[in-house]
Amino acid sequence: MITGASSGIGRVAAMQLAERGWDVAVVGRNPGRTRDVAAAVSGTAFVADYNSLAEVRALATALLERYPRIDVLANNAGGLVGRRGRSVDGHEQTLQHNHLAPFLLTNLLLPRLVASDARVVNTASLANRGGTIRLDNLDGTGRAYLGGFPAYCNAKLATVLFTRELAKRSPVTAYSFHPGFVSTSFGHNSAFVRWGLSLLASRQISAEQGAQPLVQLASVDSLGAASGTYFDGLYPNGATARRAQDDNLAAQLWDTTARLVGLTDG
Repeated sequence: MITGASSGIGRVAAMQLAERGWDVAVVGRNPGRTRDVAAAVSGTAFVADYNSLAEVRALATALLERYPRIDVLANNAGGLVGRRGRSVDGHEQTLQHNHLAPFLLTNLLLPRLVASDARVVNTASLANRGGTIRLDNLDGTGRAYLGGFPAYCNAKLATVLFTRELAKRSPVTAYSFHPGFVSTSFGHNSAFVRWGLSLLASRQISAEQGAQPLVQLASVDSLGAASGTYFDGLYPNGATARRAQDDNLAAQLWDTTARLVGLTDG
C-alpha cells in the first residue's frame, strides 16, 4: 500500500514495485491521477483526502475489506501547505497531512499489519533537523508560518519520532527516510519554499532517484538496520534533530497524537 502514489516518488515506486510482481494499492487524493496509476500497475485505486480524518478512517476500512494480508504500508502522502489553514478537523494542515493522518491510518491497520508481519515505511525528510515539538502546541498556533516550512520541519520530526515509537510499541518493522531533494511539485504553493529550493537546484534529483529508498525499504529482505532507523537516502542512521533520539518525547508524542485523532479519550 502506497499513499501519495498518484504522482512523484509514490507513483514511481508503485510502478517499480508492480514490475517486481507486487500487488499495489494505489492511494491518492486526485481521483483521475490515482486511477490512472492504478490502471498502469494493474493495482487498485483508493481515493482519500488527508484533510479529513473521516476519509482516513473510510480508507482504512476499505483497505481492510480488500486485503486479508498487508505486507508493506508506505506512508508517503504529505507535502507542504504554503498558507496557514485548518483541516476540516481543526488541525493545522501540514501537521495533519504529514503526521496525524498517517498515524491514524497506521494504527487503524495495525492489527492486520501485525498479523501479516508487515513493514511500515514512512517518508520523512532531512528537514526534520529544523523541527521542534511542543506537545502543548503541535499546531504551531501563534508562531510565524513562513510559507509553511517550519510546520513541515516539525511534522517531519514527528514522522521520525513516530517511526521510532512504532518500532518499540509493536512487532512490525518500521523505517523512515529522506528521499533527497527531489524535483517535483513539492512546495510549489509557497514562495518561501520555492526560493529555498532554487538555492538547492544543483542538488535536485529526479523522482526516479528519489523513489529508490522507498522501493528498497519496501522490498529488500534484510536492510542491516534496526527497526525504527531513519535512512538518508539509501544509507541508515542519517542525521536527525537531537530530539529525534528522545525516547520520552517519542512516547509522549504518540499519546498526544492518539488523543488528537480520537484513538483514545481525553
